Amino acid sequence: MGQGWATAGLPSLLFLLLCYGNPLLVPIQAVTRQVTVTHGTSSQATTSSQTTTHQATASQTSAQSPNLVTDEAEARKFVEEYDRTSQVVWNEYAEANWNYNTNITRETSSILLQKNMQIANYTLQYGTQARRFDVSHFQNTTIKRILKKVQDLERAALPAQELEEYNKILLDMETTYSVATVCHTNGSCLQLEPDLTNVMATSRKYEELLWAWKGWRDKTGRTILQFYPKYVEFINKAARLNGYVDAGDSWRSMYETPSLEQDLERLFQELQPLYLNLHAYVRRALHRHYGAQHINLEGPIPAHLLGNMWAQTWSNIYDLVVPFPSATLMDTTEAMLKQGWTPRRMFKEADDFFTSLGLLPVPPEFWNKSMLEKPTDGREVVCHASAWDFYNGKDFRIKQCTTVNLEDLVVAHHEMGHIQYFMQYKDLPVALRDGANPGFHEAIGDVLALSVSTPKHLHSLNLLSSEGDSFEHNINFLMKMALEKIAFIPFSYLVDQWRWRVFDGSITKENYNQEWWSLRLKYQGLCPPVPRTQGDFDPGAKFHIPSSVPYIRYFVSFIIQFQFHEALCQVAGHTGPLHKCDIYQSKEAGQRLAAAMKLGFSQPWPEAMRLITGQPNMSASAMLSYFKPLLDWLRAENELHGEKLGWPQYNWTPNSARSEGPFPDSGRVSFLGLDLEPQQARVGQWLLLFLGIALLVATLGLSQRLFSIRRHSLRQPHHGPQFGSEVELRHS
Repeated sequence: MGQGWATAGLPSLLFLLLCYGNPLLVPIQAVTRQVTVTHGTSSQATTSSQTTTHQATASQTSAQSPNLVTDEAEARKFVEEYDRTSQVVWNEYAEANWNYNTNITRETSSILLQKNMQIANYTLQYGTQARRFDVSHFQNTTIKRILKKVQDLERAALPAQELEEYNKILLDMETTYSVATVCHTNGSCLQLEPDLTNVMATSRKYEELLWAWKGWRDKTGRTILQFYPKYVEFINKAARLNGYVDAGDSWRSMYETPSLEQDLERLFQELQPLYLNLHAYVRRALHRHYGAQHINLEGPIPAHLLGNMWAQTWSNIYDLVVPFPSATLMDTTEAMLKQGWTPRRMFKEADDFFTSLGLLPVPPEFWNKSMLEKPTDGREVVCHASAWDFYNGKDFRIKQCTTVNLEDLVVAHHEMGHIQYFMQYKDLPVALRDGANPGFHEAIGDVLALSVSTPKHLHSLNLLSSEGDSFEHNINFLMKMALEKIAFIPFSYLVDQWRWRVFDGSITKENYNQEWWSLRLKYQGLCPPVPRTQGDFDPGAKFHIPSSVPYIRYFVSFIIQFQFHEALCQVAGHTGPLHKCDIYQSKEAGQRLAAAMKLGFSQPWPEAMRLITGQPNMSASAMLSYFKPLLDWLRAENELHGEKLGWPQYNWTPNSARSEGPFPDSGRVSFLGLDLEPQQARVGQWLLLFLGIALLVATLGLSQRLFSIRRHSLRQPHHGPQFGSEVELRHS
């Protein structure tokens, strides 16, 4: 889902990522100083100069407490200056970030780190000035809102040396994630995109899935673990220097909702019955395929069997769980391939959907500058899909290693939703170029994808042979949507439940992984397929953790996108079940969306919600209405088979015996109770063999020596006391 911004503060520069979302290799809160950057100096000299500037400004910030300025005209002048200069700074930073994301090298990494310091210095400079204003009596709410946002220094509040170290840690973590590969014993290696992703989506072999699942975590999480405690220390310190309790408090502040945690818990509980029924049904289907050895009908599901590297969505195992196999329609992905669809065509279709609503087409620069496919020239890139705003009102791009399939067609609409949002609020001051809240930015493209995914719309694209409107067809369709939408709810909820507790100290580095799996068991009903240890760091195998991208935005997005869908369908004149609605070509629906997007971050999010839905609150009712026919069917089906909802045998773990024969292991092996790389284990085996041979030779030599002594003693009479050794020799 994706987007690359993060806490409150400057425009989350980010180049949004997809739910995939990518935060830009730089901590989302980056900030800069700038403006005049000398590109001709050496990187070392540049960094040194920036550090000095940062230290001096930080010192002034802490040492001075000037009288607050109450002149609103002066504040307006400051805001205008900030807006003018920030467009230049953020554009330069975006270019450096893009260059790194699309070509990971030492050079692009070094340049990005320099830009990080520049943007931090810029943020510190203007944030310090913004803190001089007392806005309590200002009449202009826009000026007040901009000043409040600029006053948050984000990471720039850190001392210069710590800021440099923090930026380096973030870059190291994301680079580790982006370049990781899992290798077979024959030397062939697989990257996450598209290789391992395809294995997880299409393989139905228990051990092959286990190999990919474990290998990815060995190569990412285990390495990222060494950086994470220090990252937590720095991000918490930055948050506290900005007046927050910790980084979790800072991230939650973006929603401007004091009751946010309670509201989210209520929404989760409302959707829990739907998830529990889906979980029980899917568990039985997996039991049919994998057998009792690997699936317990009253226990958690092994996390590697659900078609996705993180088990966040389950749509790739639709073939194993389809309710009515005889009512299936043409395979959409197969149709796309047969008809010669390309990644560019997929984004063209998404652009067409937006323009059919009367919304804006992407500019020519988009097609010339975006990276819509994985490069074939050997470049290392960050494949995680993301949308980018370059802050000049005309340059918007998407970075995605697109594969021609239905899942990535939906992702394309998601990312194009970010682009549409960028274009709609491009004329606002830079500080207000953001979503109403982070969830809004993620939801826009997904709202359109709800229409695109309908059999009616896919049939209009010649991707389905018919619309298929029987009861069986409708249940099949809703099942596929539930595997995508309902299955995601607990995962999107728990990621930041874990991270917030890490930030507040209730989860320590000694139990990072243990608590991660406790939450995955509690909320998702999943368990790891193999034993995990403190040396594992499975959260780090998910992009948003090493990239420092808040995740609760996706939970919010999945709730509100159904609210938006319901409201837009009503405006479009749709009648009948909500899951059949397609808003394609509805100018009325487009007007509602545009009105909300144009607000950007200029008003609290309930106002944008009101423009679309007519009321200001988040609600799960639209999602429950959409899936009601499926929930009714699931309840009847589960009752018929006597399913127990939940996972009462929560301590059960799968039998990981290799039932389908040996499969090349990715990596780490158990050797004498130690978790080692295969090469290390082989060295250990040879060392043990050498020691064994040496011991054998020594034993034979000693035996020969003892035998000689015995023969000698037997030849001579004994006149006196016998020593213990002699007694033993006689009675041996």
